[in-house]
Amino acid sequence: MPAPQPLYERIEKRLRARVDTAADGDPFPSEQQLAREFGVARMTVRQALAGLERDGRLERFPGRGTFVRAPAAVRPVGTLLSFHDQMVAAGRTPRSRLLEACVRPAGDDEAAALAPGGEVVAVTRVRLADDVPVAVERAVFAGSLGALLDADLESGSLHQALRRLGLRPTLGSSVLTAGTAGPDAAALGVDPGTPMLIETRTIVDQHGAPLEHTVSRYVAERYALKVDFTVAG
Repeated sequence: MPAPQPLYERIEKRLRARVDTAADGDPFPSEQQLAREFGVARMTVRQALAGLERDGRLERFPGRGTFVRAPAAVRPVGTLLSFHDQMVAAGRTPRSRLLEACVRPAGDDEAAALAPGGEVVAVTRVRLADDVPVAVERAVFAGSLGALLDADLESGSLHQALRRLGLRPTLGSSVLTAGTAGPDAAALGVDPGTPMLIETRTIVDQHGAPLEHTVSRYVAERYALKVDFTVAG
């Protein structure tokens, strides 16, 4: 006969269902309130909450309380999928807050990736899912693509705009690093020391020509990359 499920796991299951029906930013009951509700010790409640906090579904702020957080958006590493299309596929509403849209001289990394000695079309946006800031995305394109600046840069998809111009993003490569929010903290509504996942990618079009160079800085608890692999041996 299987061992009975621990009490804290049963409470965690009920709390997880409650979190799944709540909106991002909703306040969550305190340990003391939950202990009274379930008629258990606070230590049992603390154990039940630990998994939800570890998964990023609850966040505590000293002196303010505990709040619900939306589940992290997950993207398979080997898939070239725009943020807009990824959020739509996940049933979430994508939106952007435009920080920069212009033609300017290419920086050193941008010139190496796209346009040696030339100009680039630069689009910097805060990417949101269900109005929750997920990332600051700094994308640059070849300077000849100034028509991108006429696209809907706040509710539309740049990849869809590229396709309308006859260019199809096909292959890409990314380098993943980690850091902290730093100067992007205010735009993302997080503390400067918040952990970030940083993706630097370059994409080519259907002709093999460099098309896009983007640095996306994701709030780590709001975005994840899924890796499938084989085990050697």
